[in-house]
Amino acid sequence: MANIFDVAKYITEQLGDVSAMKLQKLMYYSQAWNLVWDEQPLFSNDFQAWANGPVLPELYAAHRGMFKVGPALFAAANSKALSESERANVDKVLRFYGNKTAQWLSNLTHQEDPWRIARGDVPAGAPSGNIISQSAMHEYYSAL
Repeated sequence: MANIFDVAKYITEQLGDVSAMKLQKLMYYSQAWNLVWDEQPLFSNDFQAWANGPVLPELYAAHRGMFKVGPALFAAANSKALSESERANVDKVLRFYGNKTAQWLSNLTHQEDPWRIARGDVPAGAPSGNIISQSAMHEYYSAL
């Protein structure tokens, strides 16, 4: 199984430099749709329901303080760790979501149940470390 840095490197190799927030949202949708299409996670890390949408804290730690990120940030990662099916799934996600802005993607996640349910009654804009479960992601996106 690939890790989050392998997937982030693959995404940035395909798109070039992207904002850190956009990368986080593309990672989220890549995980969600891989759960639906292959019925298994793309990587094992869990997303947290942060104020601006789903975030992988470990990935955030790597790009903290950066606006744009590119493949060079993930030099130690191996994008070839993704299987052919995983790469095809990420490519489909990038074709659909890749031309959207980070804010558009963030707004979309705010309308969808996995993030909303994980946030619960946490006030808007407040920090949250609540986990967005893979089962909630699978259930929601499978129904679309």
